[in-house]
Amino acid sequence: MIIYNVTINIDETVHDKWLKWMRETHIPEVLETGKFLKAKMAKVLVEEEMGGITYSIQYTAENKEILDKYYAEDAERMRKEVSKHFGNKFVAFRTELAVIGEYSEHSLNATEYLFTYGTLQQENIQLTVFSRTLSGFNDTLLGYKLSDEKVVGVYPVMQSSDEPTDFVNGRVYMCSNKEILEADKYEGPAYKRIKVVLSSGKSAWAYISTTPQPN
Repeated sequence: MIIYNVTINIDETVHDKWLKWMRETHIPEVLETGKFLKAKMAKVLVEEEMGGITYSIQYTAENKEILDKYYAEDAERMRKEVSKHFGNKFVAFRTELAVIGEYSEHSLNATEYLFTYGTLQQENIQLTVFSRTLSGFNDTLLGYKLSDEKVVGVYPVMQSSDEPTDFVNGRVYMCSNKEILEADKYEGPAYKRIKVVLSSGKSAWAYISTTPQPN
């Protein structure tokens, strides 16, 4: 894992506007590039001699190659957006951090990818199932399609397709092993969990119907 750290000192005259924009617009747009798995924003607890308020925004990428792809395809556009909105009211510098270990009090904390296309994308459902909301990115699964039949007439269900060009768009979340088991309980006997390979090349879990579907 690679952490792309952006440290920003923002002028107090635009601080509130900047903070709202970062939370509601900029950070979500950076995550929507699909290059990062999650983002964390922290306030630096220090009084700066030059004034202003300092923050650290940490974006987690799966590897250096993906981060380099962000530099090539998205970084300049994102930096121009910040400058367009806040001009010379901020100072920023950027660093890269290589993650060499992660530690937790929980034993079941290994990372799994979960490909979703239905209610597990809803924040209220995530809070119920995982006791938190999940950070994710968009991806596509080829060779599958959504069935015209829904579970109890409400819940969408995915099935394999004879047409390799068929696809399902979805959202991928990082979950612990324990959280995957909680998702199994939520989906219930109407679904079974299988391993799939997404268009991005990532291997992920996904849920399909346990009942054969008409083609």
